[in-house]
Amino acid sequence: MNATASTISSASIDPDWTRQLDQALPSANVPTLLMMLLHLTGDRQWLSERYQCTHIRGIDDHDSGGLPPEVQEEVRTAARKAVLAWKAGQPAALPLPELELLVEMMRSSVGEDVPEAYGPMVGAWLGGDAEFLIDQRGEYRVPDGFHVVVIGAGVAGLCASIRLQGAGIPHTVIEKNAEVGGTWYENRYPGAGVDTPNHIYSYSFAKADWTRYFALREEIQAYFVDVSHRFGVREHIRFGTQVDAATYNEGSMDWTVRVSDADDDRNDANVDVIRANIVISAVGLLNMPKMPAIAGLDTFAGPCFHSARWPEGLDVTGKRVVVIGNGASAMQIVPAIAPIVSQLTVFQRSKQWAAPFDRFQKPVPSAARFLLKELPYYQPWYRQRLAWIFNDRIHASLQVDPEWPHPERAINRRNDKHREFFVSYVRQQLGERQDLLPDVLPDYPPFGKRMLMDNGWFRTATRDNVRIVNHGIERVERDAVITADGERHEADIIVVCTGFDAVNLLSSFNLHGRGGRNVREHWDAHGAQAYLGVATPGFPNFFMLAGPNTALGHGGSVVALLETQVQYVMSLLKAALNTYDGPFEIEVRQDVHDTYNVRVQDAHARMIWTHKGMSNWYRNARGRVVAPTPFRNDDYWHMTRNSGLADYVVRVGDSRQHDTSPAHGKHKEGAAS
Repeated sequence: MNATASTISSASIDPDWTRQLDQALPSANVPTLLMMLLHLTGDRQWLSERYQCTHIRGIDDHDSGGLPPEVQEEVRTAARKAVLAWKAGQPAALPLPELELLVEMMRSSVGEDVPEAYGPMVGAWLGGDAEFLIDQRGEYRVPDGFHVVVIGAGVAGLCASIRLQGAGIPHTVIEKNAEVGGTWYENRYPGAGVDTPNHIYSYSFAKADWTRYFALREEIQAYFVDVSHRFGVREHIRFGTQVDAATYNEGSMDWTVRVSDADDDRNDANVDVIRANIVISAVGLLNMPKMPAIAGLDTFAGPCFHSARWPEGLDVTGKRVVVIGNGASAMQIVPAIAPIVSQLTVFQRSKQWAAPFDRFQKPVPSAARFLLKELPYYQPWYRQRLAWIFNDRIHASLQVDPEWPHPERAINRRNDKHREFFVSYVRQQLGERQDLLPDVLPDYPPFGKRMLMDNGWFRTATRDNVRIVNHGIERVERDAVITADGERHEADIIVVCTGFDAVNLLSSFNLHGRGGRNVREHWDAHGAQAYLGVATPGFPNFFMLAGPNTALGHGGSVVALLETQVQYVMSLLKAALNTYDGPFEIEVRQDVHDTYNVRVQDAHARMIWTHKGMSNWYRNARGRVVAPTPFRNDDYWHMTRNSGLADYVVRVGDSRQHDTSPAHGKHKEGAAS
């Protein structure tokens, strides 16, 4: 204890704070308390066999850790003593454990094996990596006139803006909407919310006092708006503005970005041009609604719209509603509106697996909110445990076992056990309506599509006013949907839940790189691909966030992924700005790009998303997987940390080329190309 802390006694602690602590501790997550105790006391006894937590079943928080009641009480008592000492001024004995110890802590808290490679990533999320700090003033040598354009102010763009501002890099964020939030600003349909715990669906540098474990759209959107104010980045954002085109200028090594008013469709709309040294696309995968090619859809007399464009003030009470599609949006909308509509007809092409969702709509108790907000190390470790449960835990079960004898129902023994569990769950949810089982039970292995969270989908299917139709739609008339078998389904409202154009990335604006080549032409042969999902040859000084093969098909928080990608782009900018004088361009090496993408597809060839009989939005028309990553989160994290300018060709303003590949020596001067 330092001299200052030693003069502070527990008497200085607010009695009301202590009372809240005493009320909250009985319901605390014991595995998280154990990790906090190790930080505060430095005593490794908390990792001994007596305190080893058991395996987590399903996606439960496992608050008891599987420990006997007397051991739980021992942990709570010790936690109270350590927290009060910390509150009185005693510093943590072990603020940041060594990487090996962090892995041991993770393993102990989740009760199962965790890869050694997790150590550096966990350390970074706990604040042990200076490169992830927001305030980087003085770390970047930014020349006069240097400017970055970020396209989009959603989750990714907002993160990029905060990091750019922290580095002192002038930038402009172009946002077509009137507010930040991206998908959370646009998707306002009934029941919209996260299927990932919002304690990890949030920035590591911007904690929140969430009212629900799985927040609904309004609270999530409010969080991102608050973050934009909290970090003061709104002054960088041009709202109501869309990017029409971005064109690379080889001579000046910069970009011309053409923008216009987003709500003005006239030919003489207000057009502006911005010059940028760097362009960062933060438009994401799921930003362009995909409408089905159904004959007569445009002739329907009533409201007919994509779920992402739910009309303001639409009242569905007593209406006959048709929902086309049964993906993530439909699974939220259908249970939300079924109790108030007169008839609800759902047309599906394939069925969906959905996991039990015990905490759907459940509030975070005041005691838990106190612990998450007030206790040191508690929320960071709660987040790490959630990240393991919802992210990489199932990755191994998504690998195809070529010797498995039942590929029609599963891809390996563990996957088959998952299937048994989910089938049992579906049967339980259907109750007396087991006749509906063929209509809702998928005929492909679990996790073949992103596992959804059951908001009451299966129970809703048993309602008298709900019908699920498996026949294809032949056409739409003014007041009805006609299926291929000739049946007529009358409707007042049609809600289209057919997802987004996820395979045609960067389709919301025209992107022209070296030689004026359009990105659509560039990707025509194989589909969208990029090195680390971030950079592609032929498009210097251009980076993508949430690019090809970065979606988390095996589950987890996209926010952590985006933070990792933003940090990667920032590390490249830092290296280039601090190394080169004058204009420069950074372009990923073709060999590095190609080798990486071969690795991606080879990994996918061994995974569930290329399994025979599977169909999903992850693949393009050629069958190439373009959306999800085949890698664990820690694998990808290490890839971004180990990649630098050596993977790029850097050219400076006097046209001298700097080949940064290891074979030629770092920054060695070479011939212009």
